[in-house]
Amino acid sequence: MTRAKVSAIIIHIAAWLLFMSFPILFMNQGKDLETAMAAITSGVYIKFCLFYVVIFYLNAWYLFPKLYFKKKYLIYCLSILGLLFITLTLQPFDGLMEKNGEPDRGGRPPQYHQEMPPPPEGMHKAGENHPGAPPQEYRSGYRFDLNSLIIFLMVMGIGIALRTIREWQLTEKRAILAEAERANAELSFLKAQINPHFLYNTLNNIYTLCITGSENAAESIMKLSNIMRYVTDEAEVDFVPLQGEIDCIENFIDLQKLRLGKKVTLVYEVTGETAGHTISPLILMTFIENVFKYGLSNHLETQITITINVEADKISFFSQNSIFEHKRIDNRKGLGISNTRQRLDHLYPGRYNLSINDQNEMFSVKLTLHS
Repeated sequence: MTRAKVSAIIIHIAAWLLFMSFPILFMNQGKDLETAMAAITSGVYIKFCLFYVVIFYLNAWYLFPKLYFKKKYLIYCLSILGLLFITLTLQPFDGLMEKNGEPDRGGRPPQYHQEMPPPPEGMHKAGENHPGAPPQEYRSGYRFDLNSLIIFLMVMGIGIALRTIREWQLTEKRAILAEAERANAELSFLKAQINPHFLYNTLNNIYTLCITGSENAAESIMKLSNIMRYVTDEAEVDFVPLQGEIDCIENFIDLQKLRLGKKVTLVYEVTGETAGHTISPLILMTFIENVFKYGLSNHLETQITITINVEADKISFFSQNSIFEHKRIDNRKGLGISNTRQRLDHLYPGRYNLSINDQNEMFSVKLTLHS
């Protein structure tokens, strides 16, 4: 049983104990302890309490959710009128007061005694009461129990209010769960787009090595195997150990080094303690892929810079590469970066800073992930 259910049960028990204490206050007025205890332990008091308990839960757990919420308004109104008729017929409050020896609060006439002789004939006009007769307003056989009606309305109103609040909370909870499921589905879709794109580029690089007859092709295949194992087995969760992500990045950079010419200077540096930190898998890989895809030239000298700095409360990433005219493609602002932004919004809401700059013939990315 969850903590919320236990709390709800305790609240209901406390509320009913408070409700059951009010009749006791009425029954104790002007009575000795023995008389009051006899009334409290009587079956009438127990029936009084059980009657309103049944009324409350019948309405709150069945009639209101099963009829009203399903727009069966007429049936619900007829049901409430039926319960009201039963209440006014049984008159539970007046019955309890009579058991306690109290005069009827709903209009029970006082006891009149026929000790005085009847008045002489013709002494009183028609319709007048003689001194020993009860008033005319008490001659009716039905007595209206106002207190039972008030308690009925109070119990029904509280039940409707509590059930409405509960249904509203359930609706809000379902909406939150639906939004979370939608976000997870969207995030999975983004991952499904990024992973094949990442592997496709890596396979192209190895293909180039094989075509050129590089002696490092076998080692490249092993590194690709490690990358694929990471992508398919470990990168399916939202967060992974930072060291595993860095190992994947280093394998990818090693594959790229095999095809770098002498005109390319690569600066790759990781600083700080990675133990105990986590990161969303492949969140940095889009930017690293772009560095090698758009920052290389076979004829011009260029420098590629990739740094990762790990601090106690944040992870900072920086990459920079030259911009070449023949590689100015709209893909820079295309699918890869767009998907990465969406993943950051999902996984680091309000906890990341991303800055992309393409001025002075240099393309730079600064990303800070806060714990």
